[in-house]
Amino acid sequence: MAPIVECVPNFSEGRSRQVIDAIAGSVRAVPGVRLLSAEPDRDYNRTVVTFVGPPAGVLEAAFHATRTASELIDMTRHTGEHPRLGATDVVPFVPVADVTMDECVRLAHRFGQRVGEELGIPVYLYEAAASRPERRNLAAIRKGEYEALRAKLNDPLWRPDYGPAVFNAKSGATVTGARMFLIAYNVNLDTDDVSIASEIALRVRESGRVQKDAAGNAVLDARGNKVVVPGTLKAVKAMGVLLEAHRIAQVSMNLVDFHRTPPHAAFEEVKRQAATLGVTVTGSEIVGLTPLEALLQAGRFYAPAAMTEDELLAAADVHLGLSQLEKFNSQTKIIERQL
Repeated sequence: MAPIVECVPNFSEGRSRQVIDAIAGSVRAVPGVRLLSAEPDRDYNRTVVTFVGPPAGVLEAAFHATRTASELIDMTRHTGEHPRLGATDVVPFVPVADVTMDECVRLAHRFGQRVGEELGIPVYLYEAAASRPERRNLAAIRKGEYEALRAKLNDPLWRPDYGPAVFNAKSGATVTGARMFLIAYNVNLDTDDVSIASEIALRVRESGRVQKDAAGNAVLDARGNKVVVPGTLKAVKAMGVLLEAHRIAQVSMNLVDFHRTPPHAAFEEVKRQAATLGVTVTGSEIVGLTPLEALLQAGRFYAPAAMTEDELLAAADVHLGLSQLEKFNSQTKIIERQL
């Protein structure tokens, strides 16, 4: 098989069809690259774009999409539920076939250098491409979001890896890197109280939360460090969000290693934690694409009797409630069926 890289850039626009189509069109225009999906979310005001192709083509498509976003998105006017740092918020390169993680790291560097030099946008490297340990975690780079970016760029510890250490008001900053396949997976609750979703997120995410005493102060260990209570799920990042359009709260998760925590395991744990808070889980959704195996695992968990592949996928759809908000289509949501 020829080398295949996946790229899943997230853009800070989920409401203007004209802007979203222009970004998607800049990807389609690159020979050899296949646009798999462009999924906007009005509440997040964010669009997740997924495309695949040979490394050089994917790099070219990522740059052109970023340039289009820099021309059409104005971060000074942006509001939305999802944390963000810039117009092109994050651009991960993911090895799919006959490509190593190191090769994807090199792609991230080449992309970051070009964006910094040609577009004048500060660029940070994360995950496998991170230039220092404290930058591996996307949440750490995004801390304070766009609103705190000007001050961050003035801090020598947060000098960008590429591009000027100068605040670009219109485009903000971009984060790029290389990572394994990530499943963006959200679980829906039968409440619009986002504080409940946030509490569940704190309980399940791997990083957990700082332990507090009865007065609400952080508990310190013998060395004066804050005591952290780890979450119940491994390789999971999570936060609580409100979907205004549906008037429901969600536990929004990134499953960064679905072999360790597949969607059904995350779903069942969120359901268990929700029950302790007096709410129920009503369904879930996958944003972007998922590997086939992740849903086959769910199908086997909920319907262990021998079944065909399509029957297992149907079982996963029903038991995870994947069609609650929008009809789940395995032909468009599973990466292997798109290639």
